[in-house]
Amino acid sequence: MQRVAVIGAGTMGNGIAHVFAQHSFTVNLIDVHAIQLDKAVATITKNMERQIVKGIITEKQKQQAISNIHTFSNVEQGAQDAQLVIEAATENTELKLRIFGQLDEVAPKDCILASNTSSISITSIAAATKRPEKVIGMHFMNPVPVMKLVEIINGYATDAAVSNTIVELSKQLDKVPCVVNDYPGFIANKILMPMINEAIYSLYEGIAGVKEIDTIMKLGMAHPMGPLQLADFIGLDVCLSILQVLQQGFGNPKYAPCPLLVNMVTAGKLGVKSGEGFYTYIPGSKDLVVSERFKK
Repeated sequence: MQRVAVIGAGTMGNGIAHVFAQHSFTVNLIDVHAIQLDKAVATITKNMERQIVKGIITEKQKQQAISNIHTFSNVEQGAQDAQLVIEAATENTELKLRIFGQLDEVAPKDCILASNTSSISITSIAAATKRPEKVIGMHFMNPVPVMKLVEIINGYATDAAVSNTIVELSKQLDKVPCVVNDYPGFIANKILMPMINEAIYSLYEGIAGVKEIDTIMKLGMAHPMGPLQLADFIGLDVCLSILQVLQQGFGNPKYAPCPLLVNMVTAGKLGVKSGEGFYTYIPGSKDLVVSERFKK
């Protein structure tokens, strides 16, 4: 397998393209917005320059990796000769079903179709195609070039050979694959999101402040990042969406999102991406400043 297409040039998509290109795969990066493709290539270049400074890659390797990336604003052109397509679009069920229906028409019949979804059913995504046995979840962690884990999700009809292929491919990328079955949230978010939600409830109920909650989890539980800072990093809108998937999928009220989270998303306070969430983010600043809304 040498030809990979990645759909979506946002944070996850450009990270996935970065890793494949760095490991000598030909990568077709696809996004309907040309400006997003330009930003993605610029981001990949900048991140590879950081790798050079750290001694991870050489300038020559960077140039070769960048030359492996080709950009397309059309799915039909970008996916027509792919051996693997990885969808990394917005975490929206209708959008993903539409993309996979289109991929089923334009991608080669032996092409594996993967989704980077963090919570949406692989089985339902596969049902939008005529090749459910070739549909699988390939959930990378952010930032993709740094994080080792790839959560591999087998849908109800995913062929064992397809799963084995993706496991071996993940190892080629110097990642650690973990195979799980297809239930809402899989493993990563089925465990992580209730923890984040409980941290938000603790703030909402006045049990502790933002900094105290995060400090306790970092120093007491050896987490590299507190749950509220992590929620900001993931995106509060994404956290809300995943919790809603869990609540609907399991029908269990324990997954109901905290009203504070719902209000923050409604108000457009989405975390790092909007400049404010539980913390305020100032461009160029590395200081972690609690949002004025939550200062005592």
